[in-house]
Amino acid sequence: MSKTLEFFFDFGSPASYLAWTQVPRIAREAGAQLIWRPMLLGGVFKATGNQSPVMIPSKGAWMLRDLARFASRYGVPMAFNPHFPINTLTLMRGAAGYQGSERFEHYVKTLFEALWVQQKNLSKPEVVAEVLSNAGFDLSEFEQLVSDEAVKERLKATTEEAIKRGVFGAPTFFIGQEMHFGQDRLDFVAEALAR
Repeated sequence: MSKTLEFFFDFGSPASYLAWTQVPRIAREAGAQLIWRPMLLGGVFKATGNQSPVMIPSKGAWMLRDLARFASRYGVPMAFNPHFPINTLTLMRGAAGYQGSERFEHYVKTLFEALWVQQKNLSKPEVVAEVLSNAGFDLSEFEQLVSDEAVKERLKATTEEAIKRGVFGAPTFFIGQEMHFGQDRLDFVAEALAR
């Protein structure tokens, strides 16, 4: 049986963005199946009592420098979003809705880059509409998708599953039952896939 790499993420997490730039390559090189697991980080924080590192000023300042270091190491663009934190409920419903379709990876790329490269304020519906429209998405289809009760339930169920499995933040990875947290632990993820 081939190995699987589950990637629990939320667009509002800058560390999830950095992980997204690396995880497909890591999975490919290991011959592992990448399983995308969009979840609502706000729901995870509420359930676990966790919060964003930027809520602690000294830790937040360190985190911004550390994210820049990793972006440089990975050779990827990154600009911390001045509108952070972003309410990602609608964005993550979109991810849950497009999951399994040919549009999913394009949607993920569009949203991650809009937030963490272009610094768009995706808390504003009109900005989301502009970003998606420019990327070739049908806005009426998107609105139907994020309003669909089955899509809402899928996102809720994935978030609840994440919490039950011990997830407390994003990004979180599972290789089988082995959990790894944080984009700065991708070397451990690669090692686990190589075993």
